[in-house]
Amino acid sequence: MAIHETVPFMTPSRPDLEADSWAFALEIYARPGVAEACLKLQNEAGVDVMMFLMVAYAAIRHRIFLNPSEIRTLDETCGPWREQIVRPIRAIRSGLKSGPLPAPNGETEQFRSKIKAIELAAERLQNQLLAECLPLRHPERNAVDPEELRSVLRSVVMLFLETHGKPIAELLPSIDEIVEAATHETR
Repeated sequence: MAIHETVPFMTPSRPDLEADSWAFALEIYARPGVAEACLKLQNEAGVDVMMFLMVAYAAIRHRIFLNPSEIRTLDETCGPWREQIVRPIRAIRSGLKSGPLPAPNGETEQFRSKIKAIELAAERLQNQLLAECLPLRHPERNAVDPEELRSVLRSVVMLFLETHGKPIAELLPSIDEIVEAATHETR
């Protein structure tokens, strides 16, 4: 019989939470297949990848599985930043891949790289905003069940599909790819 030591729940400081969640997002995103899965969710369903990864972070690192109402509140909090700042910056960066003239060329690629760094900084500020409003409570369990993680991440995708009308079935492989990568460290 295994004996489990009870550790008191300690609420992390918001700066620590922001730094840890950002490190988590970068680590998960860098894993094989995850960037492609995240981009598919972003491009085909309008999913906010930063918010998606914050919900995964809450589940994986803090064992907090956000409900649809909490997910909607996170979206309402970061939505204006995403729509007015992050997406326009991303559109400029993406647009430079093919034009207008003088793009694409070596000089415009350097300019595009600078915009990519600005986009990443904007996403970091969004991560900070998400960390500041992430509902923290006593962890719901000791271990992460991949099915529970899959369920909460589907809730995030469903929120964005309300305006895109795409069937979630087409996006399930992308969610599964991210669940596999995120739960790999917890096995």
